[in-house]
Amino acid sequence: MSQRNRQSEDRIVAVMGPTGAGKSTFIDRATRQDGGTIGHGLRSFTNDIRTVRANHPIDGRPVVFVDTPGFDDTYKSDMEILTMIADWLVKTYKNKSNLTTIIYVHDITDSRMGGSERKSLLIFATLCGQKAMPNVTIVTTKWNKVRIEEGIQREQELKAGYWKDMIDAGCGTAHFEGTYGSAWNIIGSLGNKNGAQVELAHEIVHSKLPLNETQAGIALDEDPKELNKSRKETARRLRGLARNQDNDQVVQELNEQWAELDEKIRQTSRQLREIKTPFTRRVRLFFKGRS
Repeated sequence: MSQRNRQSEDRIVAVMGPTGAGKSTFIDRATRQDGGTIGHGLRSFTNDIRTVRANHPIDGRPVVFVDTPGFDDTYKSDMEILTMIADWLVKTYKNKSNLTTIIYVHDITDSRMGGSERKSLLIFATLCGQKAMPNVTIVTTKWNKVRIEEGIQREQELKAGYWKDMIDAGCGTAHFEGTYGSAWNIIGSLGNKNGAQVELAHEIVHSKLPLNETQAGIALDEDPKELNKSRKETARRLRGLARNQDNDQVVQELNEQWAELDEKIRQTSRQLREIKTPFTRRVRLFFKGRS
């Protein structure tokens, strides 16, 4: 659904989080899709902005769900993902669309916050900013795959640690039980809820900052070798799978995926070298944000 097809009375629910955490599942349950759009397997599935319209079960008014790609996509660089999300947020902001709720999905079966999960959360927090936090809910998923006591302990540790600043700023938390009713209990009545004041859109539209100089862009600005590490591992696995296959068609498809991924690795390294923000500029931007 394009921005032009949105209606003024639409209330938008944006769903974000790492690849595989359950974003598409949450939307499919809330909109009663048949599950055919849920992605599984080696390749990350949601590599574009996907929108699904549904009617609120209580007031019957339209709600538009926005499924965003994760920052650990197999084939796209994190800067490409951030660019896609930023473009959507800026258009939403300029069109005065009612972005009422932002959901960040976290897989409760993850026993620790690895590097990619920490990075995804940091980019999300800086992308939203403090003013948007009352419109944000961190939703934990896959509770049926973990002992309840273990899941609650992990959640409490996250609330006291990685999520604390967001919660202190007004962010809520909720458990998703994998059902239609659970999804809408999390979303709530919406009512006349004011739209989220997203920091990234404000920085680009009003402060006229280029993407790599926004707080989210600065948080993303990393060493290209680290950024491409997981992609190189995926490429290695693809080559191994291709060598162990007897089916010529499957081998061809795997080799094509490997070639595509290899080119992405090269592109990402070039792009990040080009947009690297000088250290002195980062320091100046840091203190500007604290003034």
